[in-house]
Amino acid sequence: MRPEKDSRDLFKGALILTIAALITKVLSAMYRVPFQNIVGDVGFYIYQQVYPFYGVALVLATNGFPVIISKLYAEQAVKQGKNGIHRLFAISAVVLMAIGFSGFSILYWGAEWLAALMGDQGLAQLLQMISFVFLIFPIVSVLRGYFQGTGNMIPTAVSQVAEQFVRVLTILLAAWILTKKEYSLYIVGSGAVLGSITGGITAVLVLSIFYWTRRKRTFLSIEKINWRESGKIANALLFQGFAVCISSMLLVFIQMADSLNLYSILHSSGFTSEGAKGLKGIYDRGQPLIQLGTVVATSMSLSLVPMITSEKLREQVEYMHDKIRLALQIGLFIGVGATFGLWSIIKPTNQMLFENSEGSEVLGVLCLLILFTSIIITATAILQGLGNFLFPACIILGGFGVKYGLNMVLVPFFDTMGAAIASIITLCMVMFLLLYRLRIVLKTSILSIRFILVVSAAALAMTFVLKLYLYTTGLFPTFDHDRLFAGFQAVSAVIIGAIVYLWIVIKGRTFKEEELAMLPFGSKLLFFLPKKK
Repeated sequence: MRPEKDSRDLFKGALILTIAALITKVLSAMYRVPFQNIVGDVGFYIYQQVYPFYGVALVLATNGFPVIISKLYAEQAVKQGKNGIHRLFAISAVVLMAIGFSGFSILYWGAEWLAALMGDQGLAQLLQMISFVFLIFPIVSVLRGYFQGTGNMIPTAVSQVAEQFVRVLTILLAAWILTKKEYSLYIVGSGAVLGSITGGITAVLVLSIFYWTRRKRTFLSIEKINWRESGKIANALLFQGFAVCISSMLLVFIQMADSLNLYSILHSSGFTSEGAKGLKGIYDRGQPLIQLGTVVATSMSLSLVPMITSEKLREQVEYMHDKIRLALQIGLFIGVGATFGLWSIIKPTNQMLFENSEGSEVLGVLCLLILFTSIIITATAILQGLGNFLFPACIILGGFGVKYGLNMVLVPFFDTMGAAIASIITLCMVMFLLLYRLRIVLKTSILSIRFILVVSAAALAMTFVLKLYLYTTGLFPTFDHDRLFAGFQAVSAVIIGAIVYLWIVIKGRTFKEEELAMLPFGSKLLFFLPKKK
């Protein structure tokens, strides 16, 4: 019974972390809408310019180093016992503090240089404030890694949700209070950035409470320093940690490339300072839409990754291939639906969320990022589950350079549409390279042509129905076509589009009954299946 119990504990822990990640990502996406409504497009631009730097620290403290520390914990517990575990946490603390202080130094003392590179010196104070997050992340990473290593996922989950909740609350309160008092938008932005610090401190407090209330606390006491073993731990921590971190920074890198050169290119292309800031702020409206769509698309497909890893260890190749196929199919199915559904209703959605429909054409193009990102995140997680850490990290890191360079080529000619096209080209390239690598590793094809054709047909039918619906409702003379009416159009269109898309895909028998049952409301969706004669 012991292996079964360990397996149940593993999946229970993975489920707890998945739910926590889902809640934090939804919070992270949703707060941007009221924040933009409070501060406007220029205020939104200011905050989004520095957000990617916080995003880096967040990934380091959430998806990267805690995972590797917990993995090394299990190895040290078997090989070296208690002394090995103590050595692991001592080395982890030293290595992560060095990384954290380096990040702090670059941002704090290099703030003026980075702001000049972005073309906006007013951002320097925001960069200096956000630098303090890098001093907090080592503590959070080590504590989360410790708890995850012992198999207790609850402290990590609670700290993630508490951190994000306090951060979002601080951002919205600071924005509302400082805007009411008519401070400059850069001061308002600094108040919003404060949320990253209050959130980080909250995470430390929550984890510390869990640690000090444990019945058995672990205190560092190393009997003797084994330099060779210590070097191996530091090497594994840096190599594997950065590989996992970089692989989790896909959207952060895309946003960072835009932060570094989009505004400055727009400004040098003839736009006034305020005009360029406003354009970048409107372009940044796409971030919460992309993030929310990606969360929905990947939350279910990623839940299958621990099963893929487990079957690899058991050498159940056929069953492992089946789960990989299902993970990619779910990612593609939801990603295509979310992408084409949102593209079809982007104008009323834009007006409903952000008060007007400016930049809807650009946001419509950015919707394609949901599909590409969903496949990339799923393929990356599968490759990591199969032991391939370095390749996804190198491809995603290279994508940052491609996106930065394409911005310089396309933005002078097409403005923010050029930046959107640059993102599409970059993510399309990354997606195909990862899928090609996955095919080589598995030595077999995973996605069937029939599945792709059925999903594509369903997406086209849904798009046609939604465009027809928006055109018809747009002819109503009794409405003023204001924000409230746009909200009605967007919400009702989501329901109609989902019904059309699901009906066609399920009628096409793209999923087996047991696979369909894994989706939300799967038991209800079974009724759509064609009846067997």
